[in-house]
Amino acid sequence: MSASAAAAAFQDHYGRPPEGIWSAPGRVNLMGEHTDYNQGYVLPLAINRRARVAAALRPGGLLRMATTAGGAPAEVRVEDLRPGVLEGWSRYAAGVPWAFGLRGAEVPGMDILLDSDVPVGAGLSSSAAVECAVALALNDLADTGFSRDDMVLLCQQAENEFAGAPTGILDQSASLLAAEGQALFLDCRTRASRLVPLNLAEAGLVLLVIDTRVSHAHDSGGYAQRRLDCERAAGSLGLESLRDIDLSGLVLAAGTLETTQYRRARHVVSENARVLAVVEHLETGRPPARLGPLLDAGHESLRDDFEVSCPELDLAVDAAKAAGALGARMTGGGFGGSAIALVRRDDAGRVGAAVTRAFSRSGYTAPDLFPVEPGPAAARDA
Repeated sequence: MSASAAAAAFQDHYGRPPEGIWSAPGRVNLMGEHTDYNQGYVLPLAINRRARVAAALRPGGLLRMATTAGGAPAEVRVEDLRPGVLEGWSRYAAGVPWAFGLRGAEVPGMDILLDSDVPVGAGLSSSAAVECAVALALNDLADTGFSRDDMVLLCQQAENEFAGAPTGILDQSASLLAAEGQALFLDCRTRASRLVPLNLAEAGLVLLVIDTRVSHAHDSGGYAQRRLDCERAAGSLGLESLRDIDLSGLVLAAGTLETTQYRRARHVVSENARVLAVVEHLETGRPPARLGPLLDAGHESLRDDFEVSCPELDLAVDAAKAAGALGARMTGGGFGGSAIALVRRDDAGRVGAAVTRAFSRSGYTAPDLFPVEPGPAAARDA
């Protein structure tokens, strides 16, 4: 939906025009899965799928929320915002003004209409896109003065504490800080970041997203259990986090960890090394087409050591590579969601068709496939 269409939908629903339109992108994580909450490194990029919010202030301290996606409208008084007061999609939107209020902002009443084409449950950060779009709208309309770095943490707090999803800062950082034609290299311990050139179009490449349509949710038990596994592994090693050990040190300390903890730790430590390798590759001007082996290794680690893949994701990766993809891996938290395949632009249709045929032969629901390139960060659209 365009900004003008979002404005018209707001007018139809609330009977008045919005004061502005804001949008924020979903993201693909090129490398660095499950490293963010381990104070490690990540390398996401914004994509051309966005959550768009039309919004206006309203008197009386009432927050009203509606969506074009068929979810139920919701309303709550700002003074009554607290974790558990809402369910479903609206808790991601409402968590943002709640978090702003905790930081001392004067939060007014608002009318919000959400339209999003970021697939839900696909591992592309649909929830963070909603949060970041609402944060920009509230920051502008209420003149709260928060920086984008501030809003990364506010939106993470909304997701963690209000929506109940124990995520790190990767998703919100990508949505708010990324840039067109570039990936975002983020150190999740220091929060230092820099943009890394990733001009896929110039190289004749695209990332083909393969949404398996197997839904996942970060507030379910699998994600939280992996996080706990990592915390326990770090504690057993006497470390603040798994960021503080390299592969050689981990091998030497293997005897202090039980088998599952060791495999979880091995994924995180090796994934941090892969992020650094990709960044060095891109910043030294080497062709992005040669990143395939690192993508492949990332998927193998997520599948075997971290155990967050699933048969549909494995099939998507294997079928894409067999059809000519330069490399492929799952992206996002796992347990379903999406895979990405690095493909030459002219091969995208052929690779996608091969993946679709493989799903059909296996009796799986047909995947949704679409190409992405690094896109712009969250912004005011109108």
